[in-house]
Parts: sequence; C-alpha cells; structure tokens
Amino acid sequence: VLINTIWFFCVLLRCTIDNRVTRVAWLNRSTILYAGNDKWCLDPRVVLLSNTQTQYSIEIQNVDVYDEGPYTCSVQTDNHPKTSRVHLIVQVSPKIVEISSDISINEGNNISLTCIATGRPEPTVTWRHISPKAVGFVSEDEYLEIQGITREQSGDYECSASNDVAAPVVRRVKVTVNYPPYISEAKGTGVPVGQKGTLQCEASAVPSAEFQWYKDDKRLIEGKKGVKVENRPFLSKLIFFNVSEHDYGNYTCVASNKLGHTNASIMLFELNEPTSSTLLQEVKTTALTPWKGPGAVSEVSNGTSRRAGCIWLLPLLVLHLLLKF
Repeated sequence: VLINTIWFFCVLLRCTIDNRVTRVAWLNRSTILYAGNDKWCLDPRVVLLSNTQTQYSIEIQNVDVYDEGPYTCSVQTDNHPKTSRVHLIVQVSPKIVEISSDISINEGNNISLTCIATGRPEPTVTWRHISPKAVGFVSEDEYLEIQGITREQSGDYECSASNDVAAPVVRRVKVTVNYPPYISEAKGTGVPVGQKGTLQCEASAVPSAEFQWYKDDKRLIEGKKGVKVENRPFLSKLIFFNVSEHDYGNYTCVASNKLGHTNASIMLFELNEPTSSTLLQEVKTTALTPWKGPGAVSEVSNGTSRRAGCIWLLPLLVLHLLLKF
C-alpha cells in the first residue's frame, strides 16, 4: 500500500494487486469505503481512481485532520483473504488562532501578551522584540510577560509559529508605552535689535507633548504681533521677526501631556552688531599703524634714532675742543 499526501489537497491510497485477486475493498478502521466498484461511504470526498488487474486505488480530496488513522486494503485470492494496512498521518501547517491586540500602557506597569497557534506537529511559538537594540528572542512560549515596562521596550513584538511543515506564520502586536514629557534640548540665542531670532524647545513624550511659552509668568498667545509659535509633535519654536529691546529676557517653555509636565528656561539676549563708525575707526587705526613684521623698516623710528644719535655726540665734541686748547 502506498500513500501520497498533500495537506489541503488530496491523499492517494494505492494497493498493488495481481490477477489472482478476485475481490478488493478499502476500509477506514471498520468502515467500508469501497468494495470493488461500489461505494459504501457517503463522503463525497472519497472517490475511486483505479480498479484494474494490477492496481486498486482511491483518493481522499480536501484532506482534513479527521481523516487521520488506519486504512486497510483487503483482497480475496483463491478463497484466502489478505490485508495490507497503512496509517495516515495528516500534517497541518502552523496557524495562529489567537493573539493579543495592540496595547497602550503607562511606563512601569506590567503587560502579558498571548499567541496561541495550532498545527500538526504542534508548532513552536516564539516572541521577538522588533528593535535595533533587541538581541534574540524575548520569550520561547505562547505567553510573554513584561514586568515594569520601560519606554525602551515599546514597539512591535513579533509572534512566530513554526513546525517545519511550511514556512513559519508571523503576526505582530504593537506595544505603546506612555510616559510624561522631558525636555531634551532648550536653545537660547543672542540676536541684535531689529533682527530675526528663534528660541527652540525639544521634548520627548508619549502621547506627544503640548507646548506653551511664558515670559515673566505671562503666557504668550499665538498671533501676537511680530511673534510666532511653531509647534510640532516633539519640537516648539518661538520666532521673533523683528527683535526689540522689550523682547530680551528669560522665557519658559512648558511641555505637558496627560501624564505630567516639565519646563525649561531659555534666554533671548542682546547681541551687539559692529556699527559703521566703529568699522571706519578700525580701518583708520589699522592704516596708521606701521607693520611690525620681519624685515620691516619704520621711517618714524629711524628718524628718531638719527636725532637721538646727534644729541649724544655733541657733548663729546665740546669736551675734545676744550682739552685741545
């Protein structure tokens, strides 16, 4: 008896015989499926393929796990019955029948993820954290328990079920970890009067932070003349299009979400620009200053040196004349 099995398609049960055989039948356990050309079972999936002097075969279409079990080819030869038995084993590709839904949880709480899979042989279930920092499996079981979850443990978790019958089946669960805002960067700046200036406040939070700006405990309202607030999910900018003396000072950026809030002080300070008169004075001063590099000769210093030399020689000449006379 030969068996060819393909899951979800059909199985061929083939019995090789010779011309001495007078009667043949196929049985499943004690149930007769076919006796000769006569069909005894009511299952439409069971069909007779061949009944010749050399082969007696049937086919079971759309094979199901319930078809698994012993099958018997019974033959009658010279009034002596003979049987040949085979056990049909149905292999089933892995299938994930139950998995946890996407979850949102506050940092520090515990979570439990479930992934139930079926198949024959029984599939192996593993959990893996889809993260550049994650290494290997986080669980080799249907259940994944995480105690005191952190923000670094957020992201996709992949459940894989495999049993070598077919390619592994993979499903994912998204875990969102909520945490209060913290300001990672706060940039102050120096700006001359009349120029454009920008204060920048960057905050990380889940859910995304909402930003507010204050100066001297007074909240800055969007739409104030000459000032604009630009908010993005993790970044807020306070933009001054034409900075005045009144704008200089200390500003407070407040980032908040449903779990808490934080703030940072940011300074907008005056930055003096060189004026045209200052630049002109620097040019004049530079032009009047002799170059002191190697080999430089200064006419001013050389003239002074010659005059100093003449004054030093005059007393010596007078003394020489007095001694002579």
